[in-house]
Amino acid sequence: MAKHSHWDNIKHKKSANDKKKASVIARMGKLITVAVMVGGGPNVDDNPRLRLAVAKARSNKMNNDAIERAIRKAAGDGGTGKLMDELTYEGYAPGGVALVVTALTDNRNRTAPEVKKAFERVGGAIGAPGCVSWQFKDRAMFLVDAATEDQVIEALLSANADAEDISQVESQVSISAMPAQYDLVMKALAAARLSVVSSEMAKIPDNTVAVAKPEQVQALHDLVEELEELEDVQDVYHNAELPD
Repeated sequence: MAKHSHWDNIKHKKSANDKKKASVIARMGKLITVAVMVGGGPNVDDNPRLRLAVAKARSNKMNNDAIERAIRKAAGDGGTGKLMDELTYEGYAPGGVALVVTALTDNRNRTAPEVKKAFERVGGAIGAPGCVSWQFKDRAMFLVDAATEDQVIEALLSANADAEDISQVESQVSISAMPAQYDLVMKALAAARLSVVSSEMAKIPDNTVAVAKPEQVQALHDLVEELEELEDVQDVYHNAELPD
């Protein structure tokens, strides 16, 4: 298991902004609904996709009562609710920064123009499918609080769980693993009684682009912020390496 990480400088998690938005409940509720309808029902133990959705909802500070209500509502729909599409948009921000935007929507004709407008407003551009996604790889990402690297490594080894990258920043440890390792890593951390403050499937860039010009940093910030404000957008990933 490697002990280094290239995730820390380029991750862009929605939680910091979404905690301040009332829309987080609707966003996570939509994610849970799709997980129940598409992933295999309302039982978390039998539905890996729902487990991921619930973990993400919790990391975005959605309380257990709200999560349970969302699951019950989705199960009660019996598949009769609006069919939602999972969409991915790709493009570039000023400075050559590549972005991948994931969305859940019941109206493609609403979502696509909104995403395109956000890119164009800062001088960026939407690209064709596949134009930047090849630069990113899917990984299971975890952030453990009040722990050391050695504690995390011991927990993973005890459960025969494998990680690609493990790195420590002050009292937190970040872990990157192959998607298939998600459940095994989560169980290993739980068995070791380690505090997992966030866990998710993320898109991690193979290489980063250094962005130093203040106007380009601001443009990227504005673009990500506007995209995250959109009702249908779930996640925004980029390959920028920003100055401290």
